[in-house]
Amino acid sequence: MIIKEKIGNLSSFNDEGRAIDRLTLEWFETSKRIIHKKTGSGREIVLKFLDKTPNLQQDDVLYANDQVLIVVEILSCEAIVVMPRSTYEIAYVCYEIGNKHLPLFFENDLLVIPFDEPVFKMLHASGFAISKQKRKLLNQLRTTVSPHSHAWEGKSLFSKILKVTNSPANE
Repeated sequence: MIIKEKIGNLSSFNDEGRAIDRLTLEWFETSKRIIHKKTGSGREIVLKFLDKTPNLQQDDVLYANDQVLIVVEILSCEAIVVMPRSTYEIAYVCYEIGNKHLPLFFENDLLVIPFDEPVFKMLHASGFAISKQKRKLLNQLRTTVSPHSHAWEGKSLFSKILKVTNSPANE
């Protein structure tokens, strides 16, 4: 079966007692344009979102007929959960994660990152309140940042921001 678009989400979709057949995806598969997978009941599915990135979400409905709905299920994975104690910590973590070009998720005032041992060690060494947990990565922070350079006379953008925010004029 070839699916070219999502048709809704269970939160606003009338299932009318139909069976729900789950298509399980890893968090990183939710933005892929072409995927070949099997549903929980063994249906062969090919997702072909050729016009744009699908950005599939938990419980998105991909197919519906009189008997069944095919619905997205995002699997849990190992993740770093950051419990920021200040806006400074939020900014610092967002900058460091963005500088490493890693995805960042936001959930109930927590920052969640797919588990990466070096990042975990760096955040731990920096004194952040973090933990390793099994989580569904659902609310990715998306940006539209243009390409950039890292050549600022030996100083990072973050150090320049800190200099500006710590200057006497801002007190």
